[in-house]
Amino acid sequence: MRLTPAPLVLLLLVSVLCDKQESPDLNLPADTWTRFAPLDDVRLLSNGLLQLGQSMREFVQKTKGQISSIFQKLTTFDRSFYQLSALAGEIKEEEEELKKTTVILKASNEEIKNLSEKISSKMENLLQEKSQLQNKVEGLEQKLNNLSPGLVSDMQAAEINSLRGVIRKQAQSITELLKAMTEQSEQLNQQKTKIKSLEENITASMSVQETFGKTPNISNSERPALSPFLTSDLSSTVMEFPSDCSELFSQGEQASGIYSVRPRGSEPFAAYCDMSREHGATVIQRRSDGSLNFNKSWEEYENGFGSLHREFWLGLKKIHSLTSQGNSVLQIQLEDWKHNKQVIDYKFNLDGPDNNYTIHLTRLSGSLPDPLSNHTGVMFSTTDRDNQECPNQKSGGWWFNTCADTSLNGRYFRVKPNGRSERRRGIQWRSGRKVFSSLRFSQISVRSVAFPTPASADSSLFL
Repeated sequence: MRLTPAPLVLLLLVSVLCDKQESPDLNLPADTWTRFAPLDDVRLLSNGLLQLGQSMREFVQKTKGQISSIFQKLTTFDRSFYQLSALAGEIKEEEEELKKTTVILKASNEEIKNLSEKISSKMENLLQEKSQLQNKVEGLEQKLNNLSPGLVSDMQAAEINSLRGVIRKQAQSITELLKAMTEQSEQLNQQKTKIKSLEENITASMSVQETFGKTPNISNSERPALSPFLTSDLSSTVMEFPSDCSELFSQGEQASGIYSVRPRGSEPFAAYCDMSREHGATVIQRRSDGSLNFNKSWEEYENGFGSLHREFWLGLKKIHSLTSQGNSVLQIQLEDWKHNKQVIDYKFNLDGPDNNYTIHLTRLSGSLPDPLSNHTGVMFSTTDRDNQECPNQKSGGWWFNTCADTSLNGRYFRVKPNGRSERRRGIQWRSGRKVFSSLRFSQISVRSVAFPTPASADSSLFL
Protein backbone atom coordinates (compact mmCIF):
# COMPACT_ATOMS: atom_id res chain seq x y z
CA MET A 1 0.00 0.00 0.00
CA ARG A 2 1.47 3.40 -1.03
CA LEU A 3 1.59 6.05 1.73
CA THR A 4 1.01 9.72 0.91
CA PRO A 5 3.68 12.29 1.90
CA ALA A 6 1.48 13.87 4.60
CA PRO A 7 1.37 10.80 6.88
CA LEU A 8 5.15 10.41 6.51
CA VAL A 9 5.68 14.02 7.62
CA LEU A 10 3.39 13.47 10.60
CA LEU A 11 5.29 10.35 11.70
CA LEU A 12 8.60 12.22 11.37
CA LEU A 13 7.30 15.09 13.52
CA VAL A 14 6.00 12.77 16.22
CA SER A 15 9.30 10.88 16.37
CA VAL A 16 11.28 14.15 16.64
CA LEU A 17 9.09 15.40 19.49
CA CYS A 18 9.34 12.11 21.31
CA ASP A 19 13.15 12.14 21.00
CA LYS A 20 13.36 15.66 22.34
CA GLN A 21 11.13 14.91 25.29
CA GLU A 22 12.83 11.63 26.14
CA SER A 23 16.42 12.95 25.71
CA PRO A 24 16.69 16.38 27.43
CA ASP A 25 19.96 18.22 27.55
CA LEU A 26 21.62 17.07 30.77
CA ASN A 27 23.96 20.09 30.79
CA LEU A 28 21.08 22.51 31.35
CA PRO A 29 19.98 23.32 34.85
CA ALA A 30 17.05 21.29 36.14
CA ASP A 31 14.86 24.34 36.67
CA THR A 32 15.02 25.25 32.92
CA TRP A 33 13.40 22.03 31.79
CA THR A 34 9.72 22.32 30.82
CA ARG A 35 6.98 19.88 29.87
CA PHE A 36 5.72 22.07 26.98
CA ALA A 37 6.98 21.60 23.42
CA PRO A 38 8.86 24.43 21.75
CA LEU A 39 6.90 26.79 19.46
CA ASP A 40 8.76 25.69 16.33
CA ASP A 41 7.82 22.08 16.94
CA VAL A 42 4.16 23.03 17.36
CA ARG A 43 4.21 24.94 14.09
CA LEU A 44 5.85 22.06 12.31
CA LEU A 45 3.25 19.68 13.69
CA SER A 46 0.34 21.95 12.66
CA ASN A 47 1.69 22.27 9.11
CA GLY A 48 1.94 18.50 8.90
CA LEU A 49 -1.65 18.11 10.07
CA LEU A 50 -2.87 20.65 7.48
CA GLN A 51 -1.09 18.76 4.71
CA LEU A 52 -2.61 15.54 5.98
CA GLY A 53 -6.13 17.05 5.92
CA GLN A 54 -5.64 18.37 2.36
CA SER A 55 -4.45 14.96 1.14
CA MET A 56 -7.40 13.22 2.79
CA ARG A 57 -9.81 15.66 1.11
CA GLU A 58 -8.28 15.01 -2.32
CA PHE A 59 -8.44 11.28 -1.72
CA VAL A 60 -12.17 11.43 -0.78
CA GLN A 61 -13.00 13.50 -3.88
CA LYS A 62 -11.10 11.08 -6.12
CA THR A 63 -12.94 8.12 -4.54
CA LYS A 64 -16.31 9.80 -5.12
CA GLY A 65 -15.43 10.35 -8.79
CA GLN A 66 -14.45 6.69 -9.20
CA ILE A 67 -17.72 5.51 -7.58
CA SER A 68 -19.76 7.81 -9.86
CA SER A 69 -17.92 6.48 -12.93
CA ILE A 70 -18.60 2.88 -11.87
CA PHE A 71 -22.29 3.67 -11.38
CA GLN A 72 -22.58 5.22 -14.86
CA LYS A 73 -20.88 2.22 -16.46
CA LEU A 74 -23.23 -0.19 -14.66
CA THR A 75 -26.24 1.87 -15.78
CA THR A 76 -25.09 1.69 -19.41
CA PHE A 77 -24.40 -2.03 -19.07
CA ASP A 78 -27.87 -2.81 -17.68
CA ARG A 79 -29.60 -0.83 -20.44
CA SER A 80 -27.65 -2.74 -23.07
CA PHE A 81 -28.44 -5.98 -21.27
CA TYR A 82 -32.21 -5.47 -21.35
CA GLN A 83 -32.15 -4.31 -24.96
CA LEU A 84 -30.27 -7.52 -25.71
CA SER A 85 -32.98 -9.40 -23.81
CA ALA A 86 -35.69 -7.99 -26.08
CA LEU A 87 -33.58 -8.80 -29.14
CA ALA A 88 -33.04 -12.35 -27.89
CA GLY A 89 -36.80 -12.78 -27.58
CA GLU A 90 -37.27 -11.78 -31.22
CA ILE A 91 -34.48 -14.13 -32.28
CA LYS A 92 -36.15 -16.96 -30.38
CA GLU A 93 -39.46 -16.34 -32.20
CA GLU A 94 -37.68 -16.32 -35.55
CA GLU A 95 -35.91 -19.52 -34.57
CA GLU A 96 -39.25 -21.23 -33.89
CA GLU A 97 -40.58 -20.08 -37.27
CA LEU A 98 -37.43 -21.37 -38.97
CA LYS A 99 -37.81 -24.73 -37.25
CA LYS A 100 -41.43 -25.02 -38.41
CA THR A 101 -40.41 -24.09 -41.97
CA THR A 102 -37.61 -26.65 -41.86
CA VAL A 103 -40.03 -29.40 -40.82
CA ILE A 104 -42.38 -28.48 -43.68
CA LEU A 105 -39.53 -28.43 -46.20
CA LYS A 106 -38.26 -31.78 -44.99
CA ALA A 107 -41.73 -33.30 -45.41
CA SER A 108 -41.93 -31.83 -48.92
CA ASN A 109 -38.49 -33.20 -49.63
CA GLU A 110 -39.62 -36.70 -48.65
CA GLU A 111 -42.68 -36.43 -50.91
CA ILE A 112 -40.54 -35.29 -53.82
CA LYS A 113 -38.12 -38.16 -53.23
CA ASN A 114 -40.98 -40.70 -53.26
CA LEU A 115 -42.38 -39.14 -56.43
CA SER A 116 -38.96 -39.22 -58.03
CA GLU A 117 -38.58 -42.93 -57.23
CA LYS A 118 -41.99 -43.67 -58.75
CA ILE A 119 -41.10 -41.74 -61.89
CA SER A 120 -37.78 -43.57 -62.15
CA SER A 121 -39.58 -46.93 -61.88
CA LYS A 122 -42.07 -45.94 -64.57
CA MET A 123 -39.26 -44.76 -66.82
CA GLU A 124 -37.48 -48.09 -66.52
CA ASN A 125 -40.68 -49.92 -67.46
CA LEU A 126 -41.24 -47.61 -70.42
CA LEU A 127 -37.67 -48.06 -71.61
CA GLN A 128 -38.08 -51.83 -71.46
CA GLU A 129 -41.37 -51.64 -73.40
CA LYS A 130 -39.77 -49.35 -75.94
CA SER A 131 -36.89 -51.77 -76.40
CA GLN A 132 -39.32 -54.66 -76.90
CA LEU A 133 -41.38 -52.69 -79.39
CA GLN A 134 -38.30 -51.67 -81.31
CA ASN A 135 -37.22 -55.30 -81.53
CA LYS A 136 -40.68 -56.29 -82.85
CA VAL A 137 -40.65 -53.49 -85.40
CA GLU A 138 -37.16 -54.40 -86.56
CA GLY A 139 -38.26 -58.02 -86.95
CA LEU A 140 -41.31 -56.98 -88.95
CA GLU A 141 -39.29 -54.66 -91.15
CA GLN A 142 -36.83 -57.49 -91.79
CA LYS A 143 -39.69 -59.75 -92.82
CA LEU A 144 -41.09 -57.03 -95.07
CA ASN A 145 -37.75 -56.60 -96.76
CA ASN A 146 -37.62 -60.35 -97.46
CA LEU A 147 -41.12 -60.36 -98.93
CA SER A 148 -42.12 -58.74 -102.14
CA PRO A 149 -44.22 -55.58 -101.90
CA GLY A 150 -47.18 -57.26 -103.55
CA LEU A 151 -47.41 -59.96 -100.88
CA VAL A 152 -47.97 -57.56 -97.94
CA SER A 153 -51.65 -57.42 -96.99
CA ASP A 154 -53.50 -54.33 -95.91
CA MET A 155 -53.97 -55.78 -92.45
CA GLN A 156 -50.25 -56.28 -91.98
CA ALA A 157 -49.51 -52.79 -93.23
CA ALA A 158 -52.07 -51.35 -90.78
CA GLU A 159 -50.52 -53.36 -87.97
CA ILE A 160 -47.09 -52.05 -88.84
CA ASN A 161 -48.30 -48.45 -88.95
CA SER A 162 -50.09 -48.84 -85.60
CA LEU A 163 -46.94 -50.21 -84.04
CA ARG A 164 -44.97 -47.27 -85.36
CA GLY A 165 -47.55 -44.87 -83.87
CA VAL A 166 -47.34 -46.60 -80.51
CA ILE A 167 -43.56 -46.33 -80.57
CA ARG A 168 -43.72 -42.63 -81.36
CA LYS A 169 -46.15 -42.05 -78.47
CA GLN A 170 -43.96 -44.06 -76.14
CA ALA A 171 -40.92 -42.05 -77.19
CA GLN A 172 -42.83 -38.80 -76.61
CA SER A 173 -43.97 -40.00 -73.17
CA ILE A 174 -40.42 -40.92 -72.25
CA THR A 175 -39.20 -37.48 -73.36
CA GLU A 176 -41.84 -35.78 -71.20
CA LEU A 177 -40.95 -37.97 -68.24
CA LEU A 178 -37.29 -37.13 -68.66
CA LYS A 179 -38.19 -33.44 -68.64
CA ALA A 180 -40.31 -33.92 -65.53
CA MET A 181 -37.43 -35.79 -63.89
CA THR A 182 -35.10 -32.89 -64.65
CA GLU A 183 -37.52 -30.41 -63.09
CA GLN A 184 -37.97 -32.61 -60.04
CA SER A 185 -34.20 -32.83 -59.67
CA GLU A 186 -33.92 -29.03 -59.80
CA GLN A 187 -36.66 -28.69 -57.19
CA LEU A 188 -34.85 -31.19 -54.96
CA ASN A 189 -31.65 -29.18 -55.23
CA GLN A 190 -33.53 -25.98 -54.35
CA GLN A 191 -35.19 -27.66 -51.38
CA LYS A 192 -31.82 -28.94 -50.16
CA THR A 193 -30.35 -25.45 -50.50
CA LYS A 194 -33.24 -23.93 -48.51
CA ILE A 195 -32.97 -26.59 -45.80
CA LYS A 196 -29.22 -26.02 -45.52
CA SER A 197 -29.72 -22.25 -45.29
CA LEU A 198 -32.40 -22.66 -42.62
CA GLU A 199 -30.21 -25.03 -40.63
CA GLU A 200 -27.38 -22.47 -40.76
CA ASN A 201 -29.76 -19.74 -39.57
CA ILE A 202 -31.00 -21.92 -36.72
CA THR A 203 -27.42 -22.77 -35.74
CA ALA A 204 -26.47 -19.09 -35.80
CA SER A 205 -29.50 -18.07 -33.70
CA MET A 206 -28.79 -20.86 -31.22
CA SER A 207 -25.21 -19.65 -30.86
CA VAL A 208 -26.52 -16.14 -30.19
CA GLN A 209 -28.86 -17.58 -27.57
CA GLU A 210 -25.97 -19.44 -25.92
CA THR A 211 -23.83 -16.30 -25.90
CA PHE A 212 -26.69 -14.30 -24.44
CA GLY A 213 -27.29 -16.96 -21.78
CA LYS A 214 -23.67 -16.79 -20.68
CA THR A 215 -23.58 -12.98 -20.50
CA PRO A 216 -25.31 -12.53 -17.10
CA ASN A 217 -22.88 -14.94 -15.36
CA ILE A 218 -19.85 -13.12 -16.72
CA SER A 219 -21.22 -9.70 -15.87
CA ASN A 220 -22.17 -10.75 -12.33
CA SER A 221 -18.72 -12.12 -11.66
CA GLU A 222 -17.02 -8.97 -12.91
CA ARG A 223 -19.22 -6.46 -11.08
CA PRO A 224 -17.48 -4.69 -8.18
CA ALA A 225 -19.13 -4.78 -4.77
CA LEU A 226 -21.06 -1.56 -4.17
CA SER A 227 -22.28 -0.01 -1.01
CA PRO A 228 -25.98 -0.58 -0.13
CA PHE A 229 -27.17 2.87 -1.19
CA LEU A 230 -25.62 2.51 -4.67
CA THR A 231 -27.18 -0.92 -5.18
CA SER A 232 -30.67 0.26 -4.27
CA ASP A 233 -30.47 3.28 -6.61
CA LEU A 234 -29.31 1.07 -9.47
CA SER A 235 -32.15 -1.45 -9.14
CA SER A 236 -34.76 1.29 -9.01
CA THR A 237 -33.63 3.14 -12.15
CA VAL A 238 -32.13 0.93 -14.86
CA MET A 239 -34.61 -1.98 -14.95
CA GLU A 240 -37.39 0.09 -16.52
CA PHE A 241 -38.33 0.46 -20.20
CA PRO A 242 -40.15 3.53 -21.52
CA SER A 243 -43.90 2.94 -21.66
CA ASP A 244 -44.07 4.22 -25.25
CA CYS A 245 -42.27 6.44 -27.76
CA SER A 246 -43.77 9.60 -26.21
CA GLU A 247 -42.00 8.89 -22.92
CA LEU A 248 -38.80 8.05 -24.79
CA PHE A 249 -38.98 11.45 -26.56
CA SER A 250 -39.54 13.24 -23.24
CA GLN A 251 -36.36 11.54 -21.93
CA GLY A 252 -34.34 13.29 -24.66
CA GLU A 253 -34.26 10.66 -27.44
CA GLN A 254 -35.07 12.45 -30.73
CA ALA A 255 -33.85 10.04 -33.43
CA SER A 256 -36.49 7.95 -35.23
CA GLY A 257 -35.84 4.21 -35.16
CA ILE A 258 -36.62 0.88 -33.48
CA TYR A 259 -36.68 0.87 -29.66
CA SER A 260 -37.87 -1.45 -26.88
CA VAL A 261 -40.99 -0.21 -25.06
CA ARG A 262 -43.08 -1.67 -22.28
CA PRO A 263 -46.60 -0.29 -21.72
CA ARG A 264 -47.91 -0.63 -18.18
CA GLY A 265 -49.18 -4.14 -17.54
CA SER A 266 -47.57 -5.51 -20.72
CA GLU A 267 -44.45 -7.38 -21.75
CA PRO A 268 -41.67 -5.40 -23.51
CA PHE A 269 -41.69 -5.43 -27.31
CA ALA A 270 -39.89 -3.73 -30.19
CA ALA A 271 -41.60 -0.76 -31.87
CA TYR A 272 -40.73 1.87 -34.46
CA CYS A 273 -40.71 5.39 -32.96
CA ASP A 274 -41.40 8.38 -35.22
CA MET A 275 -39.66 11.40 -33.67
CA SER A 276 -39.97 13.71 -36.71
CA ARG A 277 -42.91 15.89 -35.56
CA GLU A 278 -41.60 17.41 -32.33
CA HIS A 279 -43.03 14.52 -30.34
CA GLY A 280 -42.60 10.77 -30.07
CA ALA A 281 -45.22 8.53 -31.70
CA THR A 282 -45.41 4.72 -31.80
CA VAL A 283 -46.06 3.61 -35.41
CA ILE A 284 -48.71 0.87 -35.60
CA GLN A 285 -49.04 0.58 -39.41
CA ARG A 286 -47.02 1.51 -42.48
CA ARG A 287 -47.66 0.96 -46.21
CA SER A 288 -44.91 2.18 -48.55
CA ASP A 289 -44.18 -0.16 -51.46
CA GLY A 290 -46.74 -3.01 -51.57
CA SER A 291 -44.12 -5.64 -50.68
CA LEU A 292 -46.29 -7.11 -47.89
CA ASN A 293 -49.69 -8.78 -48.32
CA PHE A 294 -52.08 -7.38 -45.68
CA ASN A 295 -54.82 -9.95 -46.36
CA LYS A 296 -54.04 -11.86 -43.15
CA SER A 297 -55.98 -13.89 -40.58
CA TRP A 298 -57.45 -12.69 -37.28
CA GLU A 299 -54.60 -14.27 -35.31
CA GLU A 300 -51.96 -12.50 -37.42
CA TYR A 301 -53.71 -9.14 -36.99
CA GLU A 302 -53.81 -9.74 -33.24
CA ASN A 303 -50.09 -10.55 -32.92
CA GLY A 304 -48.73 -8.34 -35.72
CA PHE A 305 -46.77 -9.07 -38.91
CA GLY A 306 -44.23 -7.57 -41.29
CA SER A 307 -40.86 -5.87 -40.80
CA LEU A 308 -40.50 -2.72 -38.67
CA HIS A 309 -37.98 -1.42 -41.21
CA ARG A 310 -40.49 -1.54 -44.10
CA GLU A 311 -44.21 -2.45 -44.15
CA PHE A 312 -45.88 -3.86 -41.02
CA TRP A 313 -48.89 -4.04 -38.71
CA LEU A 314 -47.87 -3.79 -35.03
CA GLY A 315 -50.69 -6.00 -33.67
CA LEU A 316 -54.04 -5.36 -31.97
CA LYS A 317 -52.80 -6.68 -28.60
CA LYS A 318 -49.90 -4.22 -28.56
CA ILE A 319 -52.08 -1.32 -29.77
CA HIS A 320 -54.58 -2.05 -26.98
CA SER A 321 -51.77 -2.07 -24.39
CA LEU A 322 -50.61 1.36 -25.66
CA THR A 323 -54.07 2.97 -25.50
CA SER A 324 -54.95 1.42 -22.11
CA GLN A 325 -52.34 3.66 -20.42
CA GLY A 326 -54.45 6.80 -20.71
CA ASN A 327 -55.32 9.51 -23.24
CA SER A 328 -54.05 8.70 -26.74
CA VAL A 329 -53.99 10.47 -30.10
CA LEU A 330 -54.24 8.49 -33.34
CA GLN A 331 -52.51 10.19 -36.28
CA ILE A 332 -53.05 9.09 -39.90
CA GLN A 333 -50.63 10.26 -42.62
CA LEU A 334 -51.50 9.66 -46.29
CA GLU A 335 -49.61 10.40 -49.51
CA ASP A 336 -50.86 9.90 -53.09
CA TRP A 337 -48.81 9.18 -56.21
CA LYS A 338 -48.47 12.92 -56.88
CA HIS A 339 -46.71 13.25 -53.49
CA ASN A 340 -49.56 15.21 -51.92
CA LYS A 341 -49.43 14.64 -48.16
CA GLN A 342 -52.30 15.02 -45.69
CA VAL A 343 -52.72 14.34 -41.97
CA ILE A 344 -55.62 13.86 -39.55
CA ASP A 345 -55.62 13.41 -35.75
CA TYR A 346 -58.20 11.64 -33.57
CA LYS A 347 -58.68 11.16 -29.86
CA PHE A 348 -58.35 7.39 -29.73
CA ASN A 349 -59.21 4.42 -27.55
CA LEU A 350 -59.33 0.68 -28.33
CA ASP A 351 -61.19 -2.03 -26.43
CA GLY A 352 -59.64 -5.41 -25.69
CA PRO A 353 -60.18 -8.84 -27.29
CA ASP A 354 -63.40 -9.47 -25.34
CA ASN A 355 -65.06 -6.70 -27.41
CA ASN A 356 -63.29 -7.63 -30.66
CA TYR A 357 -61.06 -4.54 -30.37
CA THR A 358 -63.89 -2.03 -30.77
CA ILE A 359 -62.59 1.40 -31.80
CA HIS A 360 -63.56 4.81 -30.31
CA LEU A 361 -62.63 7.99 -32.21
CA THR A 362 -63.17 11.75 -31.88
CA ARG A 363 -61.71 14.05 -34.51
CA LEU A 364 -59.25 16.68 -33.26
CA SER A 365 -57.66 18.31 -36.31
CA GLY A 366 -56.21 17.71 -39.77
CA SER A 367 -56.44 18.44 -43.49
CA LEU A 368 -58.07 15.14 -44.51
CA PRO A 369 -61.83 14.55 -44.82
CA ASP A 370 -63.26 12.59 -41.92
CA PRO A 371 -64.72 9.25 -43.03
CA LEU A 372 -64.05 7.67 -39.63
CA SER A 373 -66.46 9.89 -37.71
CA ASN A 374 -69.08 7.14 -37.92
CA HIS A 375 -66.66 4.37 -36.92
CA THR A 376 -66.94 4.82 -33.18
CA GLY A 377 -68.17 1.58 -31.64
CA VAL A 378 -67.19 -0.54 -34.68
CA MET A 379 -65.50 -3.92 -34.11
CA PHE A 380 -62.39 -5.08 -35.97
CA SER A 381 -62.93 -7.63 -38.76
CA THR A 382 -60.81 -9.87 -40.98
CA THR A 383 -61.56 -12.23 -43.86
CA ASP A 384 -61.79 -15.21 -41.49
CA ARG A 385 -63.64 -13.36 -38.71
CA ASP A 386 -66.25 -11.02 -40.12
CA ASN A 387 -67.94 -8.94 -37.42
CA GLN A 388 -69.83 -6.70 -39.89
CA GLU A 389 -71.41 -9.26 -42.27
CA CYS A 390 -69.64 -8.12 -45.44
CA PRO A 391 -68.66 -11.39 -47.19
CA ASN A 392 -66.19 -11.18 -50.11
CA GLN A 393 -66.36 -7.38 -50.26
CA LYS A 394 -63.14 -6.47 -48.55
CA SER A 395 -59.48 -7.34 -48.27
CA GLY A 396 -57.29 -7.17 -45.17
CA GLY A 397 -58.36 -6.41 -41.60
CA TRP A 398 -60.05 -3.15 -40.56
CA TRP A 399 -62.89 -1.52 -38.64
CA PHE A 400 -65.39 -1.90 -41.49
CA ASN A 401 -68.53 0.16 -40.99
CA THR A 402 -70.26 -0.03 -44.39
CA CYS A 403 -68.37 -2.87 -46.04
CA ALA A 404 -64.99 -1.40 -47.04
CA ASP A 405 -65.97 2.27 -47.42
CA THR A 406 -62.70 3.09 -45.64
CA SER A 407 -59.71 0.80 -45.17
CA LEU A 408 -55.96 1.41 -45.12
CA ASN A 409 -55.13 -2.31 -44.99
CA GLY A 410 -56.56 -3.21 -48.41
CA ARG A 411 -54.65 -4.29 -51.51
CA TYR A 412 -51.80 -2.05 -52.67
CA PHE A 413 -52.59 -0.97 -56.26
CA ARG A 414 -49.95 0.87 -58.29
CA VAL A 415 -52.44 1.21 -61.16
CA LYS A 416 -56.08 2.16 -60.64
CA PRO A 417 -58.28 -0.97 -61.04
CA ASN A 418 -61.06 -0.89 -63.61
CA GLY A 419 -63.83 -2.69 -61.74
CA ARG A 420 -65.67 -1.06 -58.85
CA SER A 421 -65.70 -4.27 -56.82
CA GLU A 422 -61.94 -4.58 -57.26
CA ARG A 423 -61.37 -0.97 -56.18
CA ARG A 424 -63.35 -1.65 -53.00
CA ARG A 425 -60.70 -4.21 -52.04
CA GLY A 426 -57.88 -1.63 -52.27
CA ILE A 427 -56.74 1.18 -49.98
CA GLN A 428 -59.79 3.36 -49.39
CA TRP A 429 -60.17 6.72 -47.63
CA ARG A 430 -63.67 7.73 -48.51
CA SER A 431 -65.80 10.66 -47.40
CA GLY A 432 -68.96 11.14 -49.43
CA ARG A 433 -68.42 10.62 -53.16
CA LYS A 434 -64.70 11.33 -53.17
CA VAL A 435 -62.42 8.32 -52.78
CA PHE A 436 -58.69 8.38 -52.05
CA SER A 437 -57.66 5.02 -53.51
CA SER A 438 -54.34 3.58 -54.73
CA LEU A 439 -52.39 5.60 -52.19
CA ARG A 440 -48.60 5.48 -52.37
CA PHE A 441 -47.97 5.75 -48.62
CA SER A 442 -49.88 5.47 -45.36
CA GLN A 443 -48.75 5.54 -41.74
CA ILE A 444 -50.79 5.24 -38.55
CA SER A 445 -49.20 6.17 -35.22
CA VAL A 446 -50.28 6.51 -31.59
CA ARG A 447 -48.95 8.85 -28.92
CA SER A 448 -49.96 9.59 -25.37
CA VAL A 449 -50.97 13.15 -24.49
CA ALA A 450 -52.48 15.08 -21.58
CA PHE A 451 -55.72 16.54 -22.92
CA PRO A 452 -56.44 20.12 -21.78
CA THR A 453 -59.52 21.20 -19.87
CA PRO A 454 -62.44 22.55 -21.99
CA ALA A 455 -61.65 26.13 -20.95
CA SER A 456 -58.10 25.95 -22.31
CA ALA A 457 -58.64 23.54 -25.19
CA ASP A 458 -56.58 24.32 -28.25
CA SER A 459 -56.43 22.16 -31.36
CA SER A 460 -52.84 23.22 -32.04
CA LEU A 461 -51.80 21.00 -29.13
CA PHE A 462 -52.39 17.90 -31.26
CA LEU A 463 -50.70 18.99 -34.47
